[in-house]
Amino acid sequence: MITNYTVTGMTCGNCVNHVTEEVSEIDGVNDVKVSLEGGAMAVESDERIPFDAIIEAVKEAGDYAVVEA
Repeated sequence: MITNYTVTGMTCGNCVNHVTEEVSEIDGVNDVKVSLEGGAMAVESDERIPFDAIIEAVKEAGDYAVVEA
């Protein structure tokens, strides 16, 4: 399953890398694709990942916020 989110606060490629790395570390996440333009993030997993886990991972990555798209 793929769940879409929007990440705000990213300003460069390093931001994208940090968010991708942190979200990828969540148990159950198979793949993460993050786009700087528009802040789109697609998370692929076998089961739905709790939104709280997504929020925490994005916060760990830096000063970013995430909403479900």
